[in-house]
Amino acid sequence: MRRFLIAGNWKMNCGPYDAAELLEGLTERKAEISEDVDVLVCPPFVSIGMAVKYLYDTDIQVGAQNLHFEENGAFTGEISGSMLTESGCNYVIIGHSERRQYFGETDETVNKRVHKAIEHKLAPIVCVGESLEQRQKEEHFELVKNQVKKALEGVSEAEVRDVVIAYEPIWAIGTGETATPEQAQVMHEYIRTVLSDLYSEEVADQINILYGGSMKPANAKELLSQPDVDGGLIGGASLDADSFSEIITIAEELA
Repeated sequence: MRRFLIAGNWKMNCGPYDAAELLEGLTERKAEISEDVDVLVCPPFVSIGMAVKYLYDTDIQVGAQNLHFEENGAFTGEISGSMLTESGCNYVIIGHSERRQYFGETDETVNKRVHKAIEHKLAPIVCVGESLEQRQKEEHFELVKNQVKKALEGVSEAEVRDVVIAYEPIWAIGTGETATPEQAQVMHEYIRTVLSDLYSEEVADQINILYGGSMKPANAKELLSQPDVDGGLIGGASLDADSFSEIITIAEELA
């Protein structure tokens, strides 16, 4: 059985002081977490140390929002996989739609980052998803399939078991459109079929596929009740201790 993974992507929010306040509120509200649910926070790089410190004796894990595909060198402003591991990270988000849109991430660089994460025992959370224009043109299934295939190129069956896929319906974020739980399920099921074709049905059934389209307490139960939605990559709601805790509780009740 797949365990729910509730992951908070803080994006460019919460320096060390704000991180400490948020984490204190979160740990007060969720002193214990069900063994059937994994919980993760991904702060900005400057707050990873604070998160590791605050969460050391808890069941909440720490991840990063990106990594470079080189080990070290003249890459000003970048962070390597070894740095993240030494800092206490267990996961790393790769290929987020904002990285692709604003910072030139491509399917090729996503694949390089996935391999580097695996090399350093970091579980990659690989983001895939289509824009409104791509969905309207009915290109969404082919696009997502290609994103998954290219991201996992060269990743072995043993290695892919630690990979997480996050589906971001970019078309439903800030557009006025709404992604229904049923639409999320259709794409998640399709992604699992792609994984089954790449590896096997048995392997595909073990891989977590998260929903990254503005999950919040109001829609978490419906989304997490879908058979192929294994958790959420949560943005805004993860910056509020009450909201994030409520989503965790909903996952625990459904697990």
